[in-house]
Amino acid sequence: MGALLVDTGHRNRVGEFRGVSGPYWSLRPVCGGTEWEAEPARVRAPEPVERLRAETARCNARSAGRIL
Repeated sequence: MGALLVDTGHRNRVGEFRGVSGPYWSLRPVCGGTEWEAEPARVRAPEPVERLRAETARCNARSAGRIL
């Protein structure tokens, strides 16, 4: 699992860091899905409550069989 980050350029969307793509960072939704590109200047570390929400959503999705 990559580090969790918040993309402030996309309505504070929380994603998992996947790598660098040119001048952008690739982030992936915590419950799976299509990666998106974020501007590094608009990315920040999640607040504790944002991290907890993302990790809880991931666990719920996993237990429901939506992700591995």
